[in-house]
Amino acid sequence: MLIVVSPAKNLDVTSAVSVEDYTLPDLIDDTMTLVDRCKTLSPSQLGSLMSISDKLAVLNAERFNSFTLPLTKENAKQAMYMFNGDVYTGLDAQSLDDDDVAFAQKHLRILSGLYGILRPLDLIQPYRLEMGTKLDNSRGKNLYEFWNTKLAEKINTELNEASEQTLVNLASNEYFKAVDKKALNATIITPVFKDYKNGQYKIISFYAKKARGLMARYIIQNKLTSSTELSSFNLAGYVYSEKDSTPDTPVFLRDSQE
Repeated sequence: MLIVVSPAKNLDVTSAVSVEDYTLPDLIDDTMTLVDRCKTLSPSQLGSLMSISDKLAVLNAERFNSFTLPLTKENAKQAMYMFNGDVYTGLDAQSLDDDDVAFAQKHLRILSGLYGILRPLDLIQPYRLEMGTKLDNSRGKNLYEFWNTKLAEKINTELNEASEQTLVNLASNEYFKAVDKKALNATIITPVFKDYKNGQYKIISFYAKKARGLMARYIIQNKLTSSTELSSFNLAGYVYSEKDSTPDTPVFLRDSQE
Protein backbone atom coordinates (compact mmCIF):
# COMPACT_ATOMS: atom_id res chain seq x y z
CA MET A 1 0.00 0.00 0.00
CA LEU A 2 1.26 3.43 -0.95
CA ILE A 3 0.04 6.87 0.18
CA VAL A 4 0.26 10.01 -1.97
CA VAL A 5 -0.11 13.58 -0.74
CA SER A 6 0.31 17.01 -2.28
CA PRO A 7 3.24 19.35 -1.55
CA ALA A 8 2.70 22.79 -0.01
CA LYS A 9 3.25 26.34 -1.23
CA ASN A 10 4.67 27.35 2.13
CA LEU A 11 8.17 26.10 2.83
CA ASP A 12 10.22 25.78 6.00
CA VAL A 13 13.71 26.50 4.75
CA THR A 14 15.38 27.37 8.07
CA SER A 15 14.29 24.89 10.77
CA ALA A 16 16.82 22.21 11.60
CA VAL A 17 16.01 18.56 10.92
CA SER A 18 17.11 15.99 13.48
CA VAL A 19 17.00 13.14 10.94
CA GLU A 20 20.41 12.63 9.38
CA ASP A 21 19.40 10.15 6.69
CA TYR A 22 18.46 11.38 3.25
CA THR A 23 17.86 10.11 -0.27
CA LEU A 24 17.91 11.76 -3.68
CA PRO A 25 14.91 12.27 -6.01
CA ASP A 26 14.60 9.56 -8.65
CA LEU A 27 13.39 11.87 -11.42
CA ILE A 28 16.08 14.53 -11.05
CA ASP A 29 16.87 14.57 -14.80
CA ASP A 30 13.27 15.59 -15.47
CA THR A 31 13.51 18.15 -12.69
CA MET A 32 16.54 19.73 -14.32
CA THR A 33 14.69 19.94 -17.65
CA LEU A 34 12.02 22.03 -15.91
CA VAL A 35 14.57 24.09 -13.99
CA ASP A 36 16.36 24.94 -17.24
CA ARG A 37 13.03 25.95 -18.79
CA CYS A 38 12.16 28.16 -15.82
CA LYS A 39 15.59 29.81 -15.94
CA THR A 40 14.62 31.25 -19.34
CA LEU A 41 11.73 33.17 -17.75
CA SER A 42 12.06 36.63 -16.25
CA PRO A 43 10.60 37.40 -12.80
CA SER A 44 7.69 39.20 -14.45
CA GLN A 45 7.00 36.20 -16.69
CA LEU A 46 7.12 33.85 -13.69
CA GLY A 47 4.82 36.16 -11.76
CA SER A 48 2.28 36.18 -14.56
CA LEU A 49 2.55 32.44 -15.10
CA MET A 50 2.06 31.59 -11.43
CA SER A 51 -0.21 34.51 -10.48
CA ILE A 52 2.10 35.55 -7.63
CA SER A 53 3.33 38.89 -6.33
CA ASP A 54 6.39 40.66 -7.72
CA LYS A 55 8.28 39.84 -4.51
CA LEU A 56 7.54 36.12 -4.78
CA ALA A 57 8.31 36.18 -8.50
CA VAL A 58 11.77 37.62 -7.87
CA LEU A 59 12.40 35.11 -5.06
CA ASN A 60 11.47 32.13 -7.21
CA ALA A 61 13.42 33.39 -10.22
CA GLU A 62 16.44 33.56 -7.93
CA ARG A 63 15.73 30.04 -6.70
CA PHE A 64 15.59 28.60 -10.23
CA ASN A 65 18.72 30.47 -11.27
CA SER A 66 20.67 29.25 -8.23
CA PHE A 67 19.42 25.65 -8.46
CA THR A 68 22.51 23.45 -8.41
CA LEU A 69 23.50 19.79 -8.34
CA PRO A 70 24.44 17.73 -6.51
CA LEU A 71 21.76 18.07 -3.84
CA THR A 72 23.39 18.01 -0.42
CA LYS A 73 22.42 18.62 3.21
CA GLU A 74 24.11 22.00 2.82
CA ASN A 75 21.98 23.26 -0.10
CA ALA A 76 18.78 21.22 0.31
CA LYS A 77 16.44 19.69 2.89
CA GLN A 78 14.42 16.47 3.15
CA ALA A 79 11.04 16.99 1.48
CA MET A 80 8.83 15.88 4.38
CA TYR A 81 10.40 18.59 6.54
CA MET A 82 10.55 21.31 3.87
CA PHE A 83 6.82 21.52 3.09
CA ASN A 84 4.84 23.53 5.62
CA GLY A 85 1.13 23.69 4.68
CA ASP A 86 -2.11 22.41 6.25
CA VAL A 87 -1.48 18.77 5.24
CA TYR A 88 1.92 18.92 6.94
CA THR A 89 0.41 20.40 10.09
CA GLY A 90 -1.63 17.22 10.32
CA LEU A 91 1.34 15.00 9.44
CA ASP A 92 3.58 16.75 12.01
CA ALA A 93 6.72 15.10 10.64
CA GLN A 94 9.03 16.57 13.28
CA SER A 95 7.36 14.46 15.99
CA LEU A 96 7.61 11.13 14.12
CA ASP A 97 10.11 8.69 15.62
CA ASP A 98 12.76 6.73 13.71
CA ASP A 99 10.48 3.74 13.05
CA ASP A 100 7.75 6.07 11.78
CA VAL A 101 10.16 7.84 9.45
CA ALA A 102 11.39 4.50 8.08
CA PHE A 103 7.80 3.41 7.43
CA ALA A 104 6.98 6.76 5.81
CA GLN A 105 10.03 6.47 3.56
CA LYS A 106 8.67 3.16 2.28
CA HIS A 107 4.97 4.01 2.04
CA LEU A 108 4.50 7.80 1.68
CA ARG A 109 5.01 9.71 -1.56
CA ILE A 110 4.71 13.44 -2.25
CA LEU A 111 3.58 14.56 -5.69
CA SER A 112 5.42 17.62 -7.02
CA GLY A 113 5.22 19.86 -10.06
CA LEU A 114 9.02 20.18 -10.16
CA TYR A 115 10.23 16.84 -8.81
CA GLY A 116 7.40 14.60 -10.03
CA ILE A 117 7.24 12.27 -7.06
CA LEU A 118 9.25 12.36 -3.85
CA ARG A 119 10.04 10.11 -0.92
CA PRO A 120 9.91 11.81 2.49
CA LEU A 121 13.70 11.89 2.85
CA ASP A 122 14.50 13.01 -0.70
CA LEU A 123 16.50 16.22 -0.64
CA ILE A 124 14.91 19.18 -2.39
CA GLN A 125 15.85 22.80 -2.87
CA PRO A 126 13.24 25.52 -2.27
CA TYR A 127 10.94 26.10 -5.24
CA ARG A 128 7.46 27.04 -6.34
CA LEU A 129 5.93 25.28 -9.33
CA GLU A 130 2.39 24.05 -8.81
CA MET A 131 1.23 21.09 -10.84
CA GLY A 132 -1.53 23.12 -12.48
CA THR A 133 0.94 25.68 -13.87
CA LYS A 134 0.55 26.08 -17.63
CA LEU A 135 4.27 26.03 -18.31
CA ASP A 136 4.91 25.17 -21.95
CA ASN A 137 7.83 22.80 -22.22
CA SER A 138 9.58 20.34 -24.51
CA ARG A 139 6.87 17.72 -23.91
CA GLY A 140 3.71 19.81 -24.08
CA LYS A 141 1.82 22.87 -22.97
CA ASN A 142 1.67 22.15 -19.21
CA LEU A 143 3.09 20.01 -16.43
CA TYR A 144 0.47 17.29 -16.86
CA GLU A 145 1.74 16.72 -20.37
CA PHE A 146 5.33 16.96 -19.16
CA TRP A 147 4.95 14.19 -16.58
CA ASN A 148 2.54 12.18 -18.78
CA THR A 149 2.61 8.54 -17.55
CA LYS A 150 5.87 8.78 -15.57
CA LEU A 151 4.28 9.19 -12.16
CA ALA A 152 1.92 6.25 -12.62
CA GLU A 153 4.78 4.10 -13.89
CA LYS A 154 6.89 5.01 -10.86
CA ILE A 155 4.01 4.17 -8.51
CA ASN A 156 3.45 0.86 -10.31
CA THR A 157 7.10 -0.08 -9.88
CA GLU A 158 6.95 0.57 -6.15
CA LEU A 159 3.61 -1.19 -5.66
CA ASN A 160 4.95 -4.30 -7.38
CA GLU A 161 6.99 -4.85 -4.22
CA ALA A 162 4.05 -4.26 -1.86
CA SER A 163 1.76 -6.88 -0.31
CA GLU A 164 -1.29 -4.94 -1.51
CA GLN A 165 -1.51 -2.98 -4.78
CA THR A 166 -3.49 -0.13 -3.27
CA LEU A 167 -2.91 3.59 -3.62
CA VAL A 168 -4.38 5.76 -0.85
CA ASN A 169 -5.03 9.10 -2.50
CA LEU A 170 -4.67 11.90 0.04
CA ALA A 171 -3.63 14.43 -2.60
CA SER A 172 -5.63 17.34 -4.00
CA ASN A 173 -7.39 17.03 -7.35
CA GLU A 174 -4.79 19.35 -8.91
CA TYR A 175 -1.98 16.96 -8.06
CA PHE A 176 -3.66 13.59 -8.37
CA LYS A 177 -4.72 14.56 -11.88
CA ALA A 178 -1.03 14.20 -12.80
CA VAL A 179 -1.19 10.45 -12.08
CA ASP A 180 -2.43 8.70 -15.22
CA LYS A 181 -5.20 6.45 -13.85
CA LYS A 182 -5.31 4.33 -17.03
CA ALA A 183 -1.62 3.49 -16.61
CA LEU A 184 -1.97 2.75 -12.89
CA ASN A 185 -2.09 -0.91 -11.86
CA ALA A 186 -3.64 -0.35 -8.46
CA THR A 187 -6.88 0.02 -6.55
CA ILE A 188 -7.35 3.70 -5.71
CA ILE A 189 -8.80 4.56 -2.30
CA THR A 190 -9.74 8.23 -1.80
CA PRO A 191 -10.78 9.08 1.78
CA VAL A 192 -13.21 11.98 2.20
CA PHE A 193 -13.41 14.13 5.33
CA LYS A 194 -16.54 16.13 6.17
CA ASP A 195 -17.33 18.50 9.00
CA TYR A 196 -20.76 19.39 10.36
CA LYS A 197 -21.72 22.97 9.58
CA ASN A 198 -25.07 24.73 9.18
CA GLY A 199 -27.07 21.56 9.60
CA GLN A 200 -25.13 19.31 7.24
CA TYR A 201 -21.83 17.53 6.72
CA LYS A 202 -19.64 19.15 4.08
CA ILE A 203 -16.04 19.23 2.91
CA ILE A 204 -14.36 22.31 4.37
CA SER A 205 -11.06 22.81 2.58
CA PHE A 206 -8.91 23.90 5.54
CA TYR A 207 -10.07 21.04 7.75
CA ALA A 208 -9.98 18.49 4.94
CA LYS A 209 -6.36 19.31 4.12
CA LYS A 210 -5.30 18.89 7.73
CA ALA A 211 -7.32 15.66 7.95
CA ARG A 212 -5.46 14.24 4.96
CA GLY A 213 -2.21 14.87 6.82
CA LEU A 214 -3.68 13.29 9.95
CA MET A 215 -4.70 10.21 7.95
CA ALA A 216 -1.18 9.90 6.55
CA ARG A 217 0.20 10.19 10.09
CA TYR A 218 -2.27 7.57 11.37
CA ILE A 219 -1.24 5.09 8.67
CA ILE A 220 2.44 5.72 9.39
CA GLN A 221 2.25 5.48 13.18
CA ASN A 222 0.04 2.40 13.14
CA LYS A 223 2.05 0.77 10.31
CA LEU A 224 -1.07 0.02 8.28
CA THR A 225 -0.49 -2.02 5.12
CA SER A 226 -4.07 -2.90 4.14
CA SER A 227 -6.87 -0.63 2.99
CA THR A 228 -9.35 -2.51 5.19
CA GLU A 229 -7.65 -0.96 8.22
CA LEU A 230 -8.35 2.63 7.16
CA SER A 231 -11.84 2.67 8.69
CA SER A 232 -10.26 2.63 12.16
CA PHE A 233 -8.98 6.21 11.64
CA ASN A 234 -10.28 8.34 14.53
CA LEU A 235 -7.93 11.32 14.99
CA ALA A 236 -9.20 14.84 15.78
CA GLY A 237 -12.77 13.62 16.28
CA TYR A 238 -13.35 12.05 12.85
CA VAL A 239 -15.39 8.85 12.73
CA TYR A 240 -15.85 6.42 9.84
CA SER A 241 -19.37 6.49 8.37
CA GLU A 242 -20.19 3.14 6.80
CA LYS A 243 -23.50 4.31 5.34
CA ASP A 244 -21.88 7.24 3.53
CA SER A 245 -18.91 5.25 2.24
CA THR A 246 -18.14 3.09 -0.76
CA PRO A 247 -15.24 0.60 -1.01
CA ASP A 248 -13.14 3.15 -2.91
CA THR A 249 -14.31 6.25 -1.01
CA PRO A 250 -14.38 5.86 2.76
CA VAL A 251 -16.10 8.85 4.39
CA PHE A 252 -15.15 10.24 7.79
CA LEU A 253 -17.45 12.65 9.63
CA ARG A 254 -16.81 15.09 12.45
CA ASP A 255 -19.42 16.93 14.51
CA SER A 256 -17.17 19.57 16.06
CA GLN A 257 -13.68 20.86 15.32
CA GLU A 258 -10.95 20.04 17.81
